[in-house]
Amino acid sequence: MDDAKVTQLLSKWQAGDTDAFDRLVTLLYPEFKAIAVNQFRRERAGHTLQPTALINEAFLQLRDADIEIENDLHLKRVVAFTMRRVLVDHARRRNREKRGGNLSIRTFRDDVADRDDLVGVVDLDNAIQELSAFDPLSAELLCLHYFGGMTYAEMSAIVSKAESTVHSKLRHARAWLASRGSL
Repeated sequence: MDDAKVTQLLSKWQAGDTDAFDRLVTLLYPEFKAIAVNQFRRERAGHTLQPTALINEAFLQLRDADIEIENDLHLKRVVAFTMRRVLVDHARRRNREKRGGNLSIRTFRDDVADRDDLVGVVDLDNAIQELSAFDPLSAELLCLHYFGGMTYAEMSAIVSKAESTVHSKLRHARAWLASRGSL
């Protein structure tokens, strides 16, 4: 990806050039599609949301967002958080539909029998929110890693921390997730 070209297109788009957004999407689509495909490798087979739909929805939300995006790294961060929101919203909607809306009578046995990978996305999101209350950096790194598919080097650049710090924080965050049964 040509970082200078991305930054230039971001600047034009935020100045009101809608064609610049279209060119930006065309330029970035393969990279973010690969991230979405990777994300779905952890999902159950037959997931009703596909990688193409995930990335398309993320770009639609990005287009309509009122947010100042500074550079290509900031854009990656925003797309990762947007993909997280799309996946979690989809999972919650599917879980509501599966149980007949917001009102349902469940026994413990029904709840265990009905669990699928969609619940895992919601559980991970809830865990990230819980972690952010006492370790915001680790929570952000989990989001960037799981939902953004980012490397340690990319995360290091985004959060302005040494790669060794990112590695250590992510390792501790994973251990915390595992200890609470969220991973």
